[in-house]
Formats: sequence, structure tokens, C-alpha cells
Amino acid sequence: MDKEEKKHQQIRVGISIGDINGIGPEVIIKSLKDIRVLEEFTPIIYGSSKAILHCKKMMEAHDFSFQVCAASDQIEKNKINIINCWDQPIESKIGFPTTESATLAIKSLEKAALDLANGDIDVLVTAPISKESVQQAGFKFPGHTEYLADMAGQEEALMIMVSPQLRVALVTTHIPIKEVAQNLSKEKIVNKISEFEKSLRRDFGIMRPKIAVLGLNPHAGENGKIGQEEQEIINPAIAAAKNNGHFVYGPFAADGFFGSDQRMKFDGVLAMYHDQGLTAFKALAFDEGVNFTAGLPIVRTSPDHGTAFDIAPEFVASAQSMRSAIYLAIDIHKTRKFEREIVLNALPITVGEKDKANSR
Repeated sequence: MDKEEKKHQQIRVGISIGDINGIGPEVIIKSLKDIRVLEEFTPIIYGSSKAILHCKKMMEAHDFSFQVCAASDQIEKNKINIINCWDQPIESKIGFPTTESATLAIKSLEKAALDLANGDIDVLVTAPISKESVQQAGFKFPGHTEYLADMAGQEEALMIMVSPQLRVALVTTHIPIKEVAQNLSKEKIVNKISEFEKSLRRDFGIMRPKIAVLGLNPHAGENGKIGQEEQEIINPAIAAAKNNGHFVYGPFAADGFFGSDQRMKFDGVLAMYHDQGLTAFKALAFDEGVNFTAGLPIVRTSPDHGTAFDIAPEFVASAQSMRSAIYLAIDIHKTRKFEREIVLNALPITVGEKDKANSR
């Protein structure tokens, strides 16, 4: 353990504030207001003390306290830390997306991601942003997943939705439905299966994960009667993944798969496109679901809901998904650390006397 790691034996959880006109500040405050959390991790909110104070006042969360840091080297254990990412005064328009609030959400994300890359925080939890608003403000990525993949120097990452009973990964993410089929290929699906399998082992500690793959078309194509993608792309990808040693099965028709207890027989489910996987996932696990960005050297999670501008002025949002996102990030960080320690401390392989004789 190096000097810096000894200084921060508690896991440092960076939290980007998201769109301040949505429910981001509210669910952050609700998820951290029980001071017992400070015994388990050190939270660092990237945003604005003024925005948090305003939300605190509106919520009447009088017992919520924090300290303001100028930079990450001022982070303190046993306290909620806020790093101000902007100084200018802001006009509160809770419930209404604005270019200003989107710009501030980008600043929060960029600062948190930079500190994560520099090792100043251990994991990143991102409060929700409005994808439409941030793109109008100049953000060139469809969402957090693509931004962090680009920052890590990768073409794409793997989005996995996680709940205690279900893990759903996506082959394609934020693209129009009409472009899904043309963005599928045998190679892409094989790569996604491989990344998914690796994440289930590395991040969730499942040694021999079983993965179910969904078809693209209704009834998984019915042997080519309703589309050719299963026969021409998905089936060959599953066969190739099996040849690579993965325990992968399918393709399954999405409606029947999620509508039965079949999903309980697998460690993960690979869906072909966003709504195919997320509609079922959110119906089954909305309050506790977490969005995890797999396949990257860093750990990033997010609640599985959006900015919820419609209910933001009422301050009635559930913080369970944000709370689950924080603890999943911590669990994955610990699992990865444990795996690294096992590799570093592995016993040397010795050659038996018989093998020595045979090798002469």
C-alpha cells in the first residue's frame, strides 16, 4: 500500500451533481444525509455548494452538513465534501431544463472524471443529466457511457443495468431504432459477450457466468420467418462465443424471456438494443436499479432514472437508486482490488519431480 492509499483507506466516492434543475441534488442529499454512511466511505460532490444549499433549504434538510473544498487535496474523511466546479451565481429553475444547468452539469462531470483519472477519487457516481440539454450546450457525446469510454481511449464501453436479481447488458445503446440492425455484427456481439463475461467475473466475482442472449426480432425471428438477423448474425456470434469457452445461450425471444422465471437461471442477459433490455429491467427493478459502465479501467455507476424534471419541484424523488449506485460502485471497487491482490500474491507454480524428469 503506497503513501497516498494509506492516507485514504476509506473509499473516496466522487459524485457528479447532474442537472441541478432535476432531481440530482435532491437524491444526493437524501442518499447521504444519514451520517452513518461516513463510516463506510468518503463522499465528494462535484458541483456547487450554493446549489446544494438551495436544495437543502427547499427540502428542509436542516441536518445535512458538508465542507467545501477548493480541490481534491482538501478532501476530508468523515465529512461530506463539496468541490465547487463553478463560482458564478445561478438562477434556480427547478423542474425546467436550461442551457445553463446543462453547461454546469458538464463542468461537474468533467472535473469529477479528471479527478478519477488522476486517482484523486476511487469511483465515480453520476447523477442524471438531460441528454438533449447537454448536447445543446455543446456536449458531443450521447451520454455518460460514451464520454467515459472516449476519455479512456476506447471506442465504446459496455452498459450494464444491475439490480440484486438481474443484470442486463446492451449491444447497442443510444442510437435510433431504425439503425439498430445495421449496427449489429457477429464480431460486435462476440466482443460484447466477451466484455460482459469478463465484467461478471472481474466486477461481480462470478467465476463461471452464464449469459443469455436475446434475439432482435419478435419470437427471435422464428427461424427466419420474421427477420434474418438471428440466423445470419446472432446465432453465429453465440456459436463463436461458445468456441471461446463462454457459457452463452440463446437467442431468446425477449417478451417470453422476461415474462417468465427463465431470467433467474442466468447471471447476465445481453439485449440487442436499449429499450429491449431497459424497458423490462426498469419494470422489474426501477427503484433499485443501477447503470454500470463496464469494460473500462475506472468504476462508474449511476442511478437508472433520469432527471425527472416533472417531479423535481415537489422533492418527492426516491433516493434508493442513487444509494444503490453508490454501494455498487464501492462493491465493484473492492472486488477489483481483491482480484488484483490475488494475482499479486499468487503462489508460484512449481514443477514436480516427475515433470522435471520428463522435461529433460
